[in-house]
Amino acid sequence: MNQLPPAAPPPLPTDRSACAFCATLSGLGRLQPASPSRRLFASALLAGGAMAALPALARDGVDVGRQSTFSQLVPAEDLENAATQQYRQLIQQAAQQKALAPPGNPQLVRLRAIADRIIPNSYEWNERARQWKWEVNLIGSNQLNAFCMPGGKIAFYYGILRQLQLSDDEVAMIMGHETAHALREHAREQMGKTAATRLGANVVSSLFGLGDVGNTVLGLGGKLLTLQFSRADESEADLVGMELAARSGYDPKAGVTLWQKMLAASQGAPPQFLSTHPAGETRIRDIEANLPRVEPLYVRAEKPPTRYGPPPPAKAADSRK
Repeated sequence: MNQLPPAAPPPLPTDRSACAFCATLSGLGRLQPASPSRRLFASALLAGGAMAALPALARDGVDVGRQSTFSQLVPAEDLENAATQQYRQLIQQAAQQKALAPPGNPQLVRLRAIADRIIPNSYEWNERARQWKWEVNLIGSNQLNAFCMPGGKIAFYYGILRQLQLSDDEVAMIMGHETAHALREHAREQMGKTAATRLGANVVSSLFGLGDVGNTVLGLGGKLLTLQFSRADESEADLVGMELAARSGYDPKAGVTLWQKMLAASQGAPPQFLSTHPAGETRIRDIEANLPRVEPLYVRAEKPPTRYGPPPPAKAADSRK
């Protein structure tokens, strides 16, 4: 089965924890200044050392520094459970619309084979990833989109594979990027920042017992699909993603061709996967600058025993749908 049956696409999750790879070009580069309460909270938290940040990784590959302390305000298990529920709803809806690829679909087989190589290389970035119940699904929609939710819940949309005619290396770059958001717990960090912003400096006194912070996090759980990642999160996911791909035997130079395709696709209506920050040209420059760090990993890595190809290109009539 080379193509999924036509179906009305399920609603696109705007989950910035799922990145949606990662938004549109509108509002390029706009960042909101930190509020006084957020700055006060961050100063007190970091100066007091109430929660120790994870140590930087001393190893070959990219260097993205320490994981945000804000993520420690949100229970990881609770967030992963919420993500699993929302992912399950999306998959069930796709199945009801006959838009969920069956296990034998060639492109789903391809995605799962690439994931099987990437996932073992994810563990050193986040120990929790060893216990995640990873899932990879393919949704029959023309949308140019892919995501990985907290807890390792991955989904690709058929449109991004077909319209961009992605090679295996380019698919691995996307999957690595999306997986990096989950591994670096960017959704958890953003929820922690939101809780801190709402509670301001008073939250410092509640850190060890959570207290009101816990209640605030519970209130944010239903808003997982509306969280937005920062410029730093997106850049970090690009770098961690290219390392994951390289260690898995996929050429990290594919990040350059991937973003060139994305920029070409954005000449019309901007697709969902393009991020508001940083711009595509900036991402390409950053990827090129970091290639020397990851190319040796690719050279040493065991290469995939099987190579797959993209689905047949869309016909002119189909591409206008």
